[in-house]
Amino acid sequence: MTGMELAGKKVAILVDQIYQDLEVWYPYYRLKEAGAQVIVVGARAGETYLGKYGYPIVCEQSYQDVRAADLDGVVVPGGYAPDHIRRYPKANELVRDLDAQGKLVAAICHAGWVLCSAGILKGRRVTCFSAIKDDVVNAGGLYEDAEVVVDSNLVTSRKPDDLPAFCAAAIRVLRGA
Repeated sequence: MTGMELAGKKVAILVDQIYQDLEVWYPYYRLKEAGAQVIVVGARAGETYLGKYGYPIVCEQSYQDVRAADLDGVVVPGGYAPDHIRRYPKANELVRDLDAQGKLVAAICHAGWVLCSAGILKGRRVTCFSAIKDDVVNAGGLYEDAEVVVDSNLVTSRKPDDLPAFCAAAIRVLRGA
């Protein structure tokens, strides 16, 4: 399933220090392979962020630069980065606005923390890394232990091993959006 099925789609990947390397780079290249324009978004444009394993990524646009209206979706990776990302009101607002517009919100592993801070989990089916299950449930999420859970435009997964199912589901949502 390669080609240009996502041609014309624009997706942001949120980054910050200590991101989970696979959870950024696997969706980044998979979405590009499918024809999407992928934009690396973080706190400061031009800044280099390092993954847990030291792999660098350069932030292309800041939270101030992007608007939900100009995007078709967002991918939030795990690692420790979500604990940094959620501290930026504009990051939470971007996720909240994309969700309100029915656009893809895809979060894997610890990225559930950003969904909690964005306030979009109440009554939604969701999964996440087991360590943050209590946070997700306390934010109103209906936790399921599955490799991928899709609730309308919301796609969530637990860990790097779930990336194939996570990306396949995200692509399905983007194609339907």
